[in-house]
Amino acid sequence: MSTQVVVVGSGYAGAGAVKAFEDEVGEGEAELTWISEHDYHLVLHEVHRAIRNPAVEDKITIPVDEIKSSESDFVQGRVVDVDTDGQVVETDDGTTVDYDYLLLGVGSTTAFFGIEGLKENAHQLKGLDDAKAIHEDVREAAADATRSDPAQVIVGGAGLSGIQTAGEIAEYRDKHRAPIEIKLVEGLDEVFPGNDPQIQGALRQRLEDADVEILTGDFISEADDEAVYLGGGEDEVPEELAHDVLIWTGGITGQPEIEDVDVDKDDRSNRVHAGADFTTSDDRVFAIGDTALVEQGEEVAPPTAQAAWQAAEVAGANLARAARGAPLRSWTHEDKGTVISVGEEAVAHDVVGMPIKTFGGTPAKLLKKAIATRWIAKVSSAGRGFSAFGDM
Repeated sequence: MSTQVVVVGSGYAGAGAVKAFEDEVGEGEAELTWISEHDYHLVLHEVHRAIRNPAVEDKITIPVDEIKSSESDFVQGRVVDVDTDGQVVETDDGTTVDYDYLLLGVGSTTAFFGIEGLKENAHQLKGLDDAKAIHEDVREAAADATRSDPAQVIVGGAGLSGIQTAGEIAEYRDKHRAPIEIKLVEGLDEVFPGNDPQIQGALRQRLEDADVEILTGDFISEADDEAVYLGGGEDEVPEELAHDVLIWTGGITGQPEIEDVDVDKDDRSNRVHAGADFTTSDDRVFAIGDTALVEQGEEVAPPTAQAAWQAAEVAGANLARAARGAPLRSWTHEDKGTVISVGEEAVAHDVVGMPIKTFGGTPAKLLKKAIATRWIAKVSSAGRGFSAFGDM
């Protein structure tokens, strides 16, 4: 019997690793089983497009059968247990799959940081259903004929997801002439915190041009079904902001199905510690993407789509190498730049090969589209990528 390899997760890390494994593995060396809760790969960095227009679903989801070869098996289900002693993965319907080598690529979930009422009252944006639910709640709030004031939409967190979410809601408002006011709330002092002031300023300008109100410098300390509360302390009354729709994009943490897997994890984030070759404390288990904290010298790889794409090529090849007993390759992340959309606008920064450090306009917009199209073509086909170009 050949070596049994299992990949869990159909995000960038999982889908990319499946493709790379199939390209690397020799005939008869190993058999692959791919397990995922969804029978499609979601182009997650474009899922915000479905907030404005849910009809883009067909452009940002790729059936797994278009990605894997016919020789690989697919099991649809949510993983509920990984027995590292018995080397068995179990899904929520009781299906069990044995493995010789396992790659965990289940992504991450939203971190709510213990903020009272936030998880219970806020949307998150981790999947297609989340985007469609935000669309529906924004639409209903704006269409409420009993109200005389604009619908209040609050987006918490001004990182990449928060900025793109606010931008899509602004495009929906303008397209439908909907009475909506949008507030983007960030606890730190600037949008896209921790990044170059040039891109921060460019993003702020486009958000303001889109009539998004930006509130920085106060963290959300509490939320309920009618309002969020900013700041507050022993001698301070928190500022109250009413909302009809609340979206939280403020951070990530490990998926709950990883909690009981017997590999070393970060106590705070529940993400798996992995080396630059994606090995974990269990030599039969690999980890990648947002699931993992992948060593990069004294740092770890960023939790971005770009990093997951790059890592997947090496991780998939390493699964095949492990199956044949060959040395594993180490991966080094290469930051090729950042491109962020604000509705129909985009900002690009530090893009490899471009003479201008920060730019927008048509070049940035086309670059954003090209990045998504290239990925879709890579895991599926050039035809599917070309078809999706206009909606990215």
